[in-house]
Amino acid sequence: MPEYTITDLARHTSGKLYRGSGTVIRHLAIDSRKIFTAEDTAFFAIEGERHDGHDYISGLWEKGVKNFVVSRLPDKLEEYSNANFVRVYSALSALQQFAAYHRNQYDYPVIGITGSNGKTIVKEWIHHVLEDHYKIVRSPKSYNSQVGVPLSVWSMGNEYNLAVFEAGISHPNEMSRLKNIIRPEIGIFTNIGEAHQENFRDLSQKVDEKLQLFEESEVLIYCKDHEQIHKRIRESDQLKDKQLVSWSLEGCSDLNIESINRGNTHTTIEGEYHEHEVKVVIPYIDRGSIENAIHVWLLMLHLGIDEKWIQQKMADLPVVAMRLEMKKGINHCTLINDSYNSDLGSLDIALNTLNQQNQHRKKTLILSDILQSGREERELYNEVADRVHRNKVDRLIGIGEAISANRDCFELPKSFYSSTEQFMSALSGQNFRNEAILLKGSRKFYFEKISHALEEKMHQTLLEIDLDAMVNNLNYFRSILKDGTRIMAMVKAFSYGSGTYEIANVLQYQRVDYLGVAFADEGVMLREAGITMPIVVMNPEEESFGVMIDYDLEPEIYNFRVLGKFGEMVDNSGGKEYPVHVKLDTGMNRLGFKPREVDTLIGQLIKQHYLKVHSVFSHLAASNESDQDKFTRSQINLFESLSDKITMALGYPVIRHILNSAGIERFPGYQYDMVRLGIGLYGISAVDRNQLRNISTFKSTVTQVKEVAEGSTIGYGRKGKADRNMQIAVVPVGYADGLSRALSNGVGRFYINGYYVPVVGDICMDMCMVDITNCDIKEGDEVIVFGDQIPVTELAEKMGTIPYEIFTGISERVKRVYYQE
Repeated sequence: MPEYTITDLARHTSGKLYRGSGTVIRHLAIDSRKIFTAEDTAFFAIEGERHDGHDYISGLWEKGVKNFVVSRLPDKLEEYSNANFVRVYSALSALQQFAAYHRNQYDYPVIGITGSNGKTIVKEWIHHVLEDHYKIVRSPKSYNSQVGVPLSVWSMGNEYNLAVFEAGISHPNEMSRLKNIIRPEIGIFTNIGEAHQENFRDLSQKVDEKLQLFEESEVLIYCKDHEQIHKRIRESDQLKDKQLVSWSLEGCSDLNIESINRGNTHTTIEGEYHEHEVKVVIPYIDRGSIENAIHVWLLMLHLGIDEKWIQQKMADLPVVAMRLEMKKGINHCTLINDSYNSDLGSLDIALNTLNQQNQHRKKTLILSDILQSGREERELYNEVADRVHRNKVDRLIGIGEAISANRDCFELPKSFYSSTEQFMSALSGQNFRNEAILLKGSRKFYFEKISHALEEKMHQTLLEIDLDAMVNNLNYFRSILKDGTRIMAMVKAFSYGSGTYEIANVLQYQRVDYLGVAFADEGVMLREAGITMPIVVMNPEEESFGVMIDYDLEPEIYNFRVLGKFGEMVDNSGGKEYPVHVKLDTGMNRLGFKPREVDTLIGQLIKQHYLKVHSVFSHLAASNESDQDKFTRSQINLFESLSDKITMALGYPVIRHILNSAGIERFPGYQYDMVRLGIGLYGISAVDRNQLRNISTFKSTVTQVKEVAEGSTIGYGRKGKADRNMQIAVVPVGYADGLSRALSNGVGRFYINGYYVPVVGDICMDMCMVDITNCDIKEGDEVIVFGDQIPVTELAEKMGTIPYEIFTGISERVKRVYYQE
């Protein structure tokens, strides 16, 4: 583990030290929510587009963090007793400089990987094929950004003898900074594609930018068949003295690929390496995996690894789980599966996710031996125990001989098993109930067996939710907002079909200001799941007033009856001040006080002893319709007039808000104090902006493939007619799952194995049929109902409805699976 003093940090970042003491720095942090050990952490207060690290200094200091790298000092520096501040021009640049200095302390080989696709898979496969020859440190997950790379490099230590890091860029001039941090001896350029192309003049500029990573490398591995890469390498003065190690399907390279033969599950690749015939079989058949595998193969050949060993390791290339997976477990548990590798860096990330699962009081970690760490065993498991303790894990189940031998390091309820098989044999005696369970295991322990056993069994149709995409969408809308504008995130209707506490947990972690639900029972569910942030109930009902007060839920007040009844309930509940939110009807003609009622409303609000208006708001009727902009502006003007009148009469600060998702994009000048973000979180934009990402993929599998003779009919009512000899696939998704019958008989289509196939016949309750004639589709293939390949907007248009209806119509019997990097 690295150890530096605060003086070292100041010296190597060209910073000015205020208050310096002899504090030891072992950890670097950029996220105030992810502090491992306060006393030996240096927090870098990075200023970003959406967040400013300086805003969190006081809270971190109260939690025990004493070392800060800042670009501006706190206003009252003297109040931060025993704290050290290093003032620099840029906290991000300082982080990168300090990581570069740390990198320079080690002289063992570093492999650097860049390219448009495949970086993380190539990195993980390199670790897989070389872990028995080297003690390897590598980037956790896909840490390849301007902050991810320095945090990855910080993991380097004397216990390793090889490092593998990936580097990604999205703008010009970024790779020059990453190059100075990684400084790879061996480089791998995977490929070049269109990712982030909008930020570059042309493809050549992007290739040149990425090639900067290898300017100080000794060896560069790449595929000559990528013409732009090969051309720019040959034309580069900085790379002319490098050892270029290439492969090609067209000859004249170090590894000439002579044949690629795909089977049902495996691919055989034959070639010639330096006039010697070579061959591997890999357990993949897709083009991307084949390309990634050949890069790894060529690296092993270059390093002189024994051919039999190469064949053995390539035949066992693992599936790389790019994202952490969350799903429902048995007995009301939440199962977090992050079992494709196990090291300290990825353990920190996974434990942080476990900590976010506020819906469960109990948290269990199932952890295998940590292999090839390069650490002395006792030291390693003492450090693991410290992480487990600090993350407030309630129970540990250790699997493996090493962790079992060090069981006395752990001071919490615990049990140990020498193997996964032994644990599975004892599984029936384990009491897993209403808890969050994190699976964190090295590949050789086959934790997928445990995952399968603990997963709640449901049918094959599921809705995948990409939580990283949701955070991306949240941050896009934040980038539109002016400083200080609050956000109320709408999670009503099962979070637009995406789930309840899973979505709320993410939004609470991302420091959204309010959550909005439709009815009190939705708010109660969130409270019982550990959500502590303010929750507004948009449709409060009189019979739920008591439970709302019990669970600190804040009502929308939309008429005099609700105002009087709720005020009376608060009076009878102890008479403490209670927050409420007043709704004005400015033209929607739904809930809310009419303009003519506002004077009376003000009088009654003033008379209420214990109700305090936290916000005044209204709802736009047509903010997404450009031909209704005149009406929308009239609503805004009326709201401004009425809300001004109310806030002036009340005599205390009141939050005002009128913009919904479409309004944020189309009328950003009217943000007032807060905005309400709903459908935009889920990837739907009013202006068709590319910044939003789809978060939901509705998918199933092919359960049966059958031949249908010409003239036969398909489905209920014989509505599907075979006008030729056909092949159809049966898919277990129907209208009971939320698939509308309006998509029957060729109106809708699915995406299967690269083919768009039409629905044939009427959609049934639990299944439907699609025409797969002349398509290479087999039983077990994945079926996309909507997602990246078929946008939900396409389905909405064909059904004559809106995405809201489709999202909220997905049945709760459809299993939700959550992914997060």
